[in-house]
Amino acid sequence: MATVPGPEPTAAPEGPRQVVVISHSPIFYWWPVWLAGFVMAALTYYDGYHMALVPVGTVAERARAVDGYDGPRDVLVLPADSSLPGDPDTGGPDQPRLRMAASNNLGVIWATVLCLVVVITHIHLRGLWSVIIIITVVFAVILLAVLGWWDPILRAVSVIDIHINAFGYLSISLFLFVIWLVTYLVYDRQVYMVFTRGQLRVRQAIGGGEQVYDTRGMVVEKHQDDVFRHWLLGFGSGDLTVRTAGTTTKEFEMPSVLGINRKLALINTMVQEREVIQGTA
Repeated sequence: MATVPGPEPTAAPEGPRQVVVISHSPIFYWWPVWLAGFVMAALTYYDGYHMALVPVGTVAERARAVDGYDGPRDVLVLPADSSLPGDPDTGGPDQPRLRMAASNNLGVIWATVLCLVVVITHIHLRGLWSVIIIITVVFAVILLAVLGWWDPILRAVSVIDIHINAFGYLSISLFLFVIWLVTYLVYDRQVYMVFTRGQLRVRQAIGGGEQVYDTRGMVVEKHQDDVFRHWLLGFGSGDLTVRTAGTTTKEFEMPSVLGINRKLALINTMVQEREVIQGTA
């Protein structure tokens, strides 16, 4: 009696068994602010100047004789009946101690970075003109700083002076960096999608449970049309839209997904495949 052979074992599809999609908060795009702040703090510290607090009406004079000091010295002459802020520990005048850069260049560059990041992360900039305008602004700011023109320009305006001491840069940047790191490593990972072959698991709220959907008929779309937010600040990130099939259609938005092109290629493969379990007849 003949025996009908059973089906040959089928190999499981190659590749990762799941793809995790994490949507990052807008604070992720703020890395240029804290990075520039750390750089400005270091440059300000090593610039070699201290900030002096003096009353209104103080006049700077060059090459004046000062009792107790050899040779002429540059001095600050306070108005009559005025005095320097006091040091409560010594009882004498408060000595200059805050590190401050002499030029406005560092403050102008940091303020420009801050303003551009605010605009880019809150307004979706699309099209060639937005690219040209922002590149022109950045180029002009850097060029004027290299040429040393910011100081005379702001001096001519007379009411604008952008100076931050070294610890000011450091404290702001350190706060932003800690918030950025905690958000990136902890907070953002509480809301996610997990694609497997034939199944999608979604958690939409921190502390909430997972929802499970079938991937048959599912539509996955990529949006990567914001040059500055997605490419310049997001290192090739993009926004992901997922629509499920069936009578109860659901649509999920996952903005700011890192490595979206690689993940989308894996997701498209998984949406079309079902988990194959190796076995015998």
